[in-house]
Amino acid sequence: MSGPRILIVEDSTMVRITVKRTLASVDFNVDEAKDGQIGLDMALASSDNPYDLILTDLNMPNLDGLSMIQQLRATDAYAETPIVMLTTESGEEKKAVGHGSGISAWLVKPFEPDALIETVGSMLF
Repeated sequence: MSGPRILIVEDSTMVRITVKRTLASVDFNVDEAKDGQIGLDMALASSDNPYDLILTDLNMPNLDGLSMIQQLRATDAYAETPIVMLTTESGEEKKAVGHGSGISAWLVKPFEPDALIETVGSMLF
């Protein structure tokens, strides 16, 4: 695929599959990680050719989404990369912490596929 490269970081297999299928249907090139530490490792390993967008859950084992984002934002490769939080958390306090950590957009699960495509597309084009 020649579309933008997206990294999905999500501990739920079903959510990862749904997100990947949704984004692949509009020609995005999607990689996936099952927790924040794996996602961080994959993103840093690709820092010579960074992902165009990262989509992450908040609550995950090994490394939560906010901690992963903070570490990514500290690198030159991901200082400006769009990062979308996809989570069940919808409280304003969590959103404020997320945006303060460098999140570009916040989507609440469950999500509509069209809303996901629209949000991701608006960040990339």
